[in-house]
Formats: sequence, C-alpha cells, structure tokens
Amino acid sequence: MASDILPRLEITDISRSFNGQRVVDSVSLRINPGQVTCLLGPSGCGKSTTLRIIAGVDRQDHGQILIDGQLVCDGVSSLPAEHRSIGLMFQDFALFPHLSVGDNVGFGVIGGRDAKRAAAETLLEKVGLRHRIDQYPHALSGGEQQRVALARALAPKPRIMLMDEPFSGLDNRLRDGIRDETLAILKSEDTAVLLVTHEPEEAMRMADEIALMRAGRIVQSGAPYNIYNAPVDRAAVAVFSDANVIKSQVKGALAETPFGQFFAPGLSDGTKVDIVVRPQHVRIDFDRQGKGPNPTPSQGVAALGHVIRSRFLGSESLVEFRMAYDGSILKASIPSVFLPKPEQPMWLTIPRDRCFIFEATR
Repeated sequence: MASDILPRLEITDISRSFNGQRVVDSVSLRINPGQVTCLLGPSGCGKSTTLRIIAGVDRQDHGQILIDGQLVCDGVSSLPAEHRSIGLMFQDFALFPHLSVGDNVGFGVIGGRDAKRAAAETLLEKVGLRHRIDQYPHALSGGEQQRVALARALAPKPRIMLMDEPFSGLDNRLRDGIRDETLAILKSEDTAVLLVTHEPEEAMRMADEIALMRAGRIVQSGAPYNIYNAPVDRAAVAVFSDANVIKSQVKGALAETPFGQFFAPGLSDGTKVDIVVRPQHVRIDFDRQGKGPNPTPSQGVAALGHVIRSRFLGSESLVEFRMAYDGSILKASIPSVFLPKPEQPMWLTIPRDRCFIFEATR
C-alpha cells in the first residue's frame, strides 16, 4: 500500500516568520520517490520560502524535515544544504556563462575531469543535447538552456528536486513539450519532485498531487481530480476557473434560489450560503415566447437572463448574462462558436451535480 512507502521527503509542522509576520504556517507534506507534488498558490503565499527551508538555504522556526526517514533539520540542528541530496531548478537557469555546456553539467559531479565529462555526456544525451556539449550557454535557446539546467541539477544524483516556476520564462509553444520531457526524466530517476507554481493549468498537467497554499498554510491537498471536483471552499473553486456565485439562506436543509432549491445538508436554518458553479457547467436554453425549459430534478428551475456580451476565445465561447431576478451577472462558457446578440433573452439552468455549496464568507 502507498501509505506503507517510506516518503522520500517529509516535512512536519514547518513554520517561519519574518519581522513578526508568519509567512509559512504549520505546513506539512509527504512526497514519495518518483512523485511530483505541486505547491500551488498566489504570489506571496509562502511557496518559495517553503522551498528555501527544505533546501537548507533558510531555516524554519519550528517543525521537522526528514529525507528517507532521516532527520535533516528540526529548527535547532540542521544538515548543511550541500549534504541534503537536493537538486534545485529556478526560472532563472543560472548557468555559468564562462563554462561550456559540458562543464556546467559536470560542475557538481564528484571526481576528476574524465568523470565529470562522462556524466555530462550521459545526461546531455538524455535531454537531447549531447551535440551541444562544447558550446556555451549564450549560444543556446531558452528551451535548450532549461534542459541544460535540468541536466546540471540531475548530475549529483539528487534524491529530491525542488523546482521554483522553472518553465515560466519559456515560450508557450515550447513549454508543454519541455515540461513533459523534464517530468519523464525525473520520474525515470525515481526523484521526488516538489514544484512551486502559481499557474493552475501547470499544476493540473504535471502533478500527482496538488497542495493548495494560501496565506502561508496548505488549505487542501490531494490528487488534481479531487482538488478540482471537491474544493474545500469558494476560493479553492476560483483557483482553477471563474466562478459564478448565487446567494441564498438555508431553511430546512434547503437553499431557495431563482434556479430552484439546492440541498444544503449539515447547515443550520438561517445560515447564509454561497452556491458556486463554474461557467462551463451553466446550461443555456433559448427563449420560447417568454418561457424556458420545464423544471427537472437534475437541472432545477430555469432563470431568465439577457445577454450582455459574447466572445469567441478560440476553443470556447464565453457569454455573460444579466439575470432578470436581481440584475446580477452570470457567465457561461460553451465549447464551440456561440455568439448570441446583446439583449437576447435566454434561460439558464444549473446542474445539481456540478455545483458547490459553502457557508457564505461575506
């Protein structure tokens, strides 16, 4: 069972404060060999500080870090960074401009020049750049520099790879392919990977597990499918897409809205709630002489809206509506070309199995 695997990296209750402000707040993570975990959150939420603590560049105020079950730092004693068997990759590739590609890759390899050269040849072959071994970084494209940086980080055979938005500087046309190649190599080496990103799409594409971070804390962690389909709160929904919010209040475990009733189990009468639905799950129907589709148990009641504007975004169309019942704005996205004219009346429904109900935050 996966729970019986000794984690490659385990951090427990890590906290760090600067000038009295808690930047990392009781963070705990477990990453197994060959596993990719993405630390996902907005700028300033503590992601990079967490990475620096794990790497040994900074030290936590309290909490423990273990690598393969061995304690490396507990806030009092700390194993030096160079002895932690951790590789680092950043958005700035930080290649030495005065060294050749081969010398860059072999820089961290223990041994003589022949050993460094042999290691560089092997790793550059893996990333498809063996023919560039005697060239210098300035002669490489951004994608090639990124692959050299990966080879250099892998050269000392680290057990853990820490990656701080390493693909953000790459052209969009190259990014997907290079990310996939990088992950394939890291997994083939059985390296545990902790990747920091603020891009939800990147986390969904790369991660075996996502840890959602906010204000220094991990608010939810799990497989990408579970994070997306069972968000812990309204803000977690909004991380991955726009979110429509319908306000209501609970009475008898039901929340009454212009779209019909929604079940709100476990919430007491009088509790104000946010009913959250993503634009891609809003259903649209045409107006039939002032009437919409009949109510159904799965779709509820249709509510009338008038088109404000519609835009084609390449793979989908986004339509914004002003709702007749209170003037609020709801968005719907359609996976095709659909561009109704402004002021056109249409009826919207919300599938009950695609909405989330949370206690209102404000």
